[in-house]
Amino acid sequence: MVRANGAVSLRELARVVQTSEVTVRRDVRALEAEGLLDRRHGGAVLPGGFTRESGFPQKSHLATAEKTAIADLAASFVEEGEAVVVGAGTTTQELARRLARIPGLTVVTNSLLVAQALAHANRVEVVMTGGTLRGSNYALVGSGAEQSLQGLRVTRAFLSGSGLTAERGLSTSNMLSASVDRALVQAAAEVVVLADHTKLGTDTMFQTVPTDLISRLVTDEPPAQDDRAGTELQALADQGVQIAVAGAGGAGGAGSGAGGAGVSGGADGVPAGRQPRRDVPLPGQRRTHTSGPGPQLRSAAAALTTQEPGERARVADLRRR
Repeated sequence: MVRANGAVSLRELARVVQTSEVTVRRDVRALEAEGLLDRRHGGAVLPGGFTRESGFPQKSHLATAEKTAIADLAASFVEEGEAVVVGAGTTTQELARRLARIPGLTVVTNSLLVAQALAHANRVEVVMTGGTLRGSNYALVGSGAEQSLQGLRVTRAFLSGSGLTAERGLSTSNMLSASVDRALVQAAAEVVVLADHTKLGTDTMFQTVPTDLISRLVTDEPPAQDDRAGTELQALADQGVQIAVAGAGGAGGAGSGAGGAGVSGGADGVPAGRQPRRDVPLPGQRRTHTSGPGPQLRSAAAALTTQEPGERARVADLRRR
């Protein structure tokens, strides 16, 4: 199946051979030891190291539930009337389907699939770059695409890629795709990376966006046993990247980057008009709960019992305020 498709998910393998994913994972590990394939979180691909990139048909079958949840959450950051750029990829294609519901948008893209998803959207203007068609991911690349982006300025860019690490940021396996993505980044005031947990900790050949230029990462909650993805999320947060975590069922949560900055927007920390989402702690983080009055209230209560009558009245008035 890997030879025929280039990549395959563990879930699909388990369905075909009618066994558990645990058994499939063990067998895939053995095949990797023989050099017949490379393991990826949630699946397996043909061996090839940094330079190999799976085509769109293969990518579209990997982590589909996670990509859907990520797209739902990412779309909630977009307001009516905004101008955004959306890069090529299977996750950004899912995002485009949701952006079609937001009126007044202008979407700049080099992806034929993104443009197709928005083609019949009411009150959404689609602007396509020039360039040469790259058939493996239905994207326009090359100098024509890059030149058409010069002088462009939008609120934010939504990008995906082949891998994401705290050390190098977002990366991809193709030089032409990386070059266009860098031009998309230059056009945006804010960069939002869409990457499911299978890409966390994976490093590929060409850097697209260094970590210090990534404003926010929208991802799914990695499995408890996936230590690499959890460690990478924490490292990204430590470098100031805001982490927004989406559940596989479509529920999402706004995490925070270093310094506790959550998802920006309305009074509840989410864009205006959107419903606030549950907070999801990063792996290894624990919430602490306290009961009873906080330290300030306790100190004020103590002051009431020890201060003179005039001072006691002033403290009581402060508490009422």
